[in-house]
Amino acid sequence: MAISRAQLAKELEPGLNALFGLEYNRYENEHGEIFEEESSDRAFEEEVMLGGFSTAPVKGEGTAISFDDAQETYTARYTHETIALAFSITEEAIEDNLYDRLASRYTKALARSMAQTKQIKAAAILNNAFTAGASAIGDGAALCSNAHPSLSGNQSNLLATAADLNETSLEQMLIEIAGMTDERGLKIAVRGMKLVIPKELQFIAERVLNSNLRSGTADNDNNAMKNMGMIPDGAVVNHFLTDSDAYFIKTDAPNGFKFFNRSPIKTAMEGDFDTGNMRFKARERYSFGVSDWRSVFGTPGA
Repeated sequence: MAISRAQLAKELEPGLNALFGLEYNRYENEHGEIFEEESSDRAFEEEVMLGGFSTAPVKGEGTAISFDDAQETYTARYTHETIALAFSITEEAIEDNLYDRLASRYTKALARSMAQTKQIKAAAILNNAFTAGASAIGDGAALCSNAHPSLSGNQSNLLATAADLNETSLEQMLIEIAGMTDERGLKIAVRGMKLVIPKELQFIAERVLNSNLRSGTADNDNNAMKNMGMIPDGAVVNHFLTDSDAYFIKTDAPNGFKFFNRSPIKTAMEGDFDTGNMRFKARERYSFGVSDWRSVFGTPGA
């Protein structure tokens, strides 16, 4: 359906002072605070988790040495989606407009729609972090789960008792991050780097992370997390998170959050010979996902 003069009646009248509604600032590239961007030239990308070796046993004198097997454990697949949107304007609407080049104005609106779609799809990874099924990661569990299967038994990146954002809950999450193990149960040096929060928690996060003294108590103790340099990248607000209570600590585990950019955004315009309408479109292909669940620790809040 083309945008016609009937939909733009006021833009055709003399005396119109301003057109508004498409000039708002926008939250851009918030996915860049969470996802590492990589390029792709395939229909999908796969990354395979490897299980190494367990701890070495004692070898008795004169006895045979023990052998262990390394193996693949699970595969994370990133299937690229094609995101596209278009609009059409009638030839007469373009001819009769008195105030602005319609194409320029609505092309900017198209860019806004494409940009916000990307942010929504990126945030969906965390919005669905506590749900398995269609939202499960490569190992079949939810992104944040207490039952990630591994060669050493189930492992967790979920706070055992859901809790609202405060000093106690953050400290417990950091303690559990420091105790993470690999697929064979060997300790790994993983550190919490960044707190990812919805807009509703930004003021609490500021007090908890950056107060010189402990927040919310009458004690005159130092803020241990601040003094120890925990969560060195601070807190970042993602305005597309839908749960006002859920929050996440992003760790420095490698091969975690990935954004595969298969085809960057492209715009095109063409005229239709039969109708004289001008058609404008935007298109891009990408995928968001997570390979190693150890890259995040979360809780849905109390």
